[in-house]
Parts: sequence; structure tokens; C-alpha cells
Amino acid sequence: MTPARTSSNRTSAGILLFRRKRGSIHVLLGHPGGPFWMKKDLGAWTIPKGLVGLHEELLDAARREFKEETGYRPVGEFISLGAARQPGGKTVHVWAAEGDWNPDALTSNVFKMEWPPRSGKLQSFPELDRAAWFGFSEARERILKGQTVFLDRLRDACGE
Repeated sequence: MTPARTSSNRTSAGILLFRRKRGSIHVLLGHPGGPFWMKKDLGAWTIPKGLVGLHEELLDAARREFKEETGYRPVGEFISLGAARQPGGKTVHVWAAEGDWNPDALTSNVFKMEWPPRSGKLQSFPELDRAAWFGFSEARERILKGQTVFLDRLRDACGE
């Protein structure tokens, strides 16, 4: 059982899905949806994750968020990759899970925001607008800087 969040700090949890292909490991990353991320690529991709509810178990939140953001529910063994404080101050807890999923099947939940700014119009955008598999070196170029530590921890856990 993983500990539950009990403070009001911003805490997120996520799952780094990985697969073994032709003798190497590939990880699944998601590209954030919405106008801010639309034209960003390198350094913009993320581990599917989201906020943990008060008193929610961290791994339960990671599983829920992965399903909400991708439409896929990983199964099997979950390997803790620990926590890391992000540049914005949020703490992210990540687990790795081995699985093979087709990113073309992405069905992400949506969020609403005023767009264009100060227009008074609410628009809906997907949490993730696409997902893709990457080898470690390409994933390192694409992932948000604060999340690279999880790639290193997965590589260590897999003996790469």
C-alpha cells in the first residue's frame, strides 16, 4: 500500500509505461494539450500524471490519472521510481509499468479554459493531445526537464 496524501501541498502521481523492443527499452510519453503547448515539442512531453486527491493512495491516483489521460489501464507489477520535486514546486510520484499499448488509441479527458485570453469564451482541450513511444535518448530530449530523473531511475531499475 502506498501512502496517501494528507497535506494541502500540490502532489501529483503518474505511471511511466515502458516496453522492451528489439533489445532496448522504450517509454510512453504524452504531449500536453491546449494552446500553450501546441507548438512546443522538445522539452514539452510528460509522463501521464495528475493531482492526487486528499487521502487518496498515491499509486491509486497514478493508475486513475493514467487511465483518464490515455484511456488505457496498465496492469501487472508497478515499480516505484520515487518522487521528485518539479521546478514549479509540485512533487511528483512515479511508478513504472511494463506494457505495450497503441498510442493511436489515445482517448484523453478534457479541461476547459478561457481561450483566447480575455475573450469570455470557454474552450475544451484534451489533457494529452497525443502520445508516442521513445527510446531513452529521444525521450530525454522530449520530456520536461524536471521529469528526466524518472528516466534515469527506470534505466537503473531495468539494468540498462
